[in-house]
Amino acid sequence: MHLVNDDNTFNIHEACRLGKYEEVKTRILSNNRLLTTRDDVGWTPLLIASSAGHAQVVRLLIGRGAHLNAQNDGGHSALQYAASKDHHEIVSILIMNGADVNIQDKYGATPLHRAASKENVRSMNHILQCNMCSMNLQDSEGNTPLHLACEEERTAAVQLLIEHGAFTNIVNKAQKIPLQMSSSQSIRRLITSIDL
Repeated sequence: MHLVNDDNTFNIHEACRLGKYEEVKTRILSNNRLLTTRDDVGWTPLLIASSAGHAQVVRLLIGRGAHLNAQNDGGHSALQYAASKDHHEIVSILIMNGADVNIQDKYGATPLHRAASKENVRSMNHILQCNMCSMNLQDSEGNTPLHLACEEERTAAVQLLIEHGAFTNIVNKAQKIPLQMSSSQSIRRLITSIDL
């Protein structure tokens, strides 16, 4: 069954959302311009496939030349969605193909901000192993990924960030360092042991 738009053309976005590899492949091969089609809020096929967790479709789209760092209307990238949902295989695929690990959305959040706030450690590992990663970037509120991991009390994420050298003394717009974002004793111990 072919998925169609109102005008009877193939709905590449819906096929990517559903992970319909053969459907996507057939249509992309016949019309490579579908790679750059956007829906009404700016989502490209790669953004959709990455968010939905369809690694095979992601590989196909990248192999055909999809723009790795395309952003939707909210400024979100494929890597941000994959990191946020811990689709760690897709995170790895995107990074290995040159996706920008420091890309920021309209709120200044990077893929690492998204992964750290949800304690998606497998995705964080892929991002942190990339030598281009700037782990101390601040979002629009001045929060680093470490601030968010502390605030959400994500102990494993805090530990991983600290092990990779995250700064513990950056002050956000509320004049707080990461330690002040958490009431968890284990997180507070982790950070104070570094600062001693």
